[in-house]
Amino acid sequence: MCRELIEAIAKARKVSTDQVFVGNGSDEILAFAFQAFFDKARPVCFPDITYSFYPVYAELYKIPYTLIPLNEDFTIPVTHFAAQNSSIIIANPNAPTALALSIEDIRILLTANTEHIVIVDEAYIDFAGESLVSLVDEFPNLLVIHTLSKSYALAGLRVGYAIGNPQLIEGLNRVKNSFNSYTLDRLALAGAQAAINDEDYYKQTVSRIIHTRNETIRKLTAMHFYVTDSKSNFIFISHPAVGAKYIFEQLRNAGILIRHFDRPKIDNYLRISIGTNEEMEATAAQYYL
Repeated sequence: MCRELIEAIAKARKVSTDQVFVGNGSDEILAFAFQAFFDKARPVCFPDITYSFYPVYAELYKIPYTLIPLNEDFTIPVTHFAAQNSSIIIANPNAPTALALSIEDIRILLTANTEHIVIVDEAYIDFAGESLVSLVDEFPNLLVIHTLSKSYALAGLRVGYAIGNPQLIEGLNRVKNSFNSYTLDRLALAGAQAAINDEDYYKQTVSRIIHTRNETIRKLTAMHFYVTDSKSNFIFISHPAVGAKYIFEQLRNAGILIRHFDRPKIDNYLRISIGTNEEMEATAAQYYL
């Protein structure tokens, strides 16, 4: 069944089967990638504000890393990354900022780092636009990682996949087979394959979330919130007159759970996942917003 899932992904993404790796969620694939492609002699760089597991994996496997500060508007400084001459891992769209780089920007990173791997974690790309999968044939140093937890709403199944040059896929398989050759159970494989094959439902789900996201942004902007240009299934917001921690606590008291990051640069921002229309209306309707 694993082979059948790989074939379904390859067909959906228009790549060959030897360019596809499947794993027990994208987090497992990220862990395998850190083991396969980075070591003490090959440090990695990633943004100072990004997915929290990148520094966790680097420290776990004793891999040196460089944090590249985001720009003041939370965008990724492409030229700074390109000048590192190092391996790179970025989330695109980034978390928790919800901002995305263009394919042209990623191409700059790939061209400037041809001797190093560039890993692009596209957990939220289906809400943003075109995936970098279209570039894997052009750039053998590109590895793109996807998950079925977001746009396919299958977080409980724990299924992810990577697409890249066959040599990179072989590297991931070597690590996996040294650890656990059978990381996906039959239920996860069957559910993932069915989801990949049901393209119409997937498109409807993504379209509905994007519509709800845009409506929520419109309402919060009218309330004088600053909202980043979200390309994800969540929004990143701040208010000039009301502190983020206060809003977080008041919403929690009302039974609405969002995320507040108590760390420099983003401690006055909130990340709000996009739920149903009713859930988002209830969030926006709170009087203290």
